[in-house]
Amino acid sequence: MPERQIYLLSPREFSPETIAVAFAKTSRSPESFREIAAGLTEEKSAQFHEKWVVGYGHASVAEHAVLHLAFENVSRLAIECIESNRLASYTEKSTRYQKWSTDNFLVPPELDGHPLRPEYVAVCRQLFQTYADSLDPVKALVIARAQRRPGESDEAMDRRLRSQYVDVCRFLLPASSLANVGMTVNARVLENVIRKMLSHGLMEVRAIGEQVKSVATSEVPTLVKYANVASYLVETVAELGALDFPGEDCKPGDLCKLVDYDREGEDRVLAAALYRFGGMPFADALSHIRGLSDAACSSLAAALLKRLDPHDAPLRELEYCTYIFDLVMDQGAYAEFKRHRMMTQTPQKLTTRLGYETPRLIVEAGLKPKYDAAMSAVAELYQKLHAFQPEIAQYVVPNAYNRRVLARFDLREAYAFCQLRSAPNAHFSIRRIARHIYDAIRRVHPRLSGYMHLPEETWQSVQETYFAEP
Repeated sequence: MPERQIYLLSPREFSPETIAVAFAKTSRSPESFREIAAGLTEEKSAQFHEKWVVGYGHASVAEHAVLHLAFENVSRLAIECIESNRLASYTEKSTRYQKWSTDNFLVPPELDGHPLRPEYVAVCRQLFQTYADSLDPVKALVIARAQRRPGESDEAMDRRLRSQYVDVCRFLLPASSLANVGMTVNARVLENVIRKMLSHGLMEVRAIGEQVKSVATSEVPTLVKYANVASYLVETVAELGALDFPGEDCKPGDLCKLVDYDREGEDRVLAAALYRFGGMPFADALSHIRGLSDAACSSLAAALLKRLDPHDAPLRELEYCTYIFDLVMDQGAYAEFKRHRMMTQTPQKLTTRLGYETPRLIVEAGLKPKYDAAMSAVAELYQKLHAFQPEIAQYVVPNAYNRRVLARFDLREAYAFCQLRSAPNAHFSIRRIARHIYDAIRRVHPRLSGYMHLPEETWQSVQETYFAEP
């Protein structure tokens, strides 16, 4: 019997396109991956991709070509487009652990020569100066209320507590804030990434798309060279974006609405579990579950979930139960919410129409008048920018302002989201949303959601502890 071998085809030795061809050829070649790769050249790899990926549409081959892209000094608004691709990995500069300098923002090129440019720069500087002026007063409050650990230096204590005061001050950072993000992506996804960026409504994003295509072409010259503007995206967005559909302001209690869910979700999950481990058709499994007593269903649910610890992922059968939520959250919370890319998410554009959140520590530090003044300046400028171009108006909106997001996900993703984002080290804005979602799911599917490992906290206690009254 041949000896098992597991090894890397290293990008230090082979180009991403050559590695992709080596993996593709194994379906019809008896040679080892090493032998296939050794017989390839850049020219032969390009010819293969031109024929099979481009010519015959075997795009899955491009998934074996992986690139690591570094984006520096791009706006957080542009990062939303970059990170809107489900099948990629990202790590970005954190607003929770790093501090921004007062000139660290983008002036969109659309405003070059426009009379609103000076006001835009002034409001961004006001936001960043208010942010900078808030750091020390809020830090002083946090440190005064914290317990110093034995032998802990001032520097060590600051590192430990930094997220607590930076978490509060970050509400002032606008979408124009510049940040860095690292992206790991395969060439098949990257081709779509480039198309989306080249077809985007913002000049910044389109320019980033051109740069990404240029950089990627040096590594995978064949696989992304046909990524161009997608008229479907440009024209569809333009037509739908032109519709003048009236909206409503955010009202109390609007933060979390379960607008739809699978009424038979728990039955479907339990039936799918029986199906997996049995030999019956699914219809028979579902019929059997419907005929069981509540006690028997609860016992089956326990067998499925009782052994979970906080680091386990439930079996995939939980994916047969789905939910749709209409959520309102501050932009800072959305920056974390969007990382859950297994969801289907539809965010609305950034706006000032839904009001803004005020962290309690801002009030207790005596900073509310300056904070409110900055938010008022944003709201006034937003209306002027929106009249000029709605896409551009988003740049000036800070993390404090609320945003609507439609999200569809299954029970397995609900476990991942609710457990991770309700943890004590999660930001309080996202903890509030996680607890809202958990409560809504518990009301409709108590049997299967009861095995989530969540701390003893409620969304009401988060609201009372961390947020000032509107």
